[in-house]
Amino acid sequence: MYLTIDQTAEYLNLPVHEIQRLIRENQIRIVTVDDEILIYQEQFNLFLKEMEKKKRERDEFLSTPIPEDPDIKDED
Repeated sequence: MYLTIDQTAEYLNLPVHEIQRLIRENQIRIVTVDDEILIYQEQFNLFLKEMEKKKRERDEFLSTPIPEDPDIKDED
């Protein structure tokens, strides 16, 4: 199934300008039919999985406490 840019943005829950940026950077493949840009919906299965993986990694990194530095000495 092919989607327009607006439909793709809604499907991915992203702003339209973000979809346009991904197209410009060749991260999303497109098909042009009669001056209309179409995007194949199935290509986003991997894209969505990668986005979720990166989000989980980022959240894990941000929730990891900073270890206390053993070289810090109390000078009081």
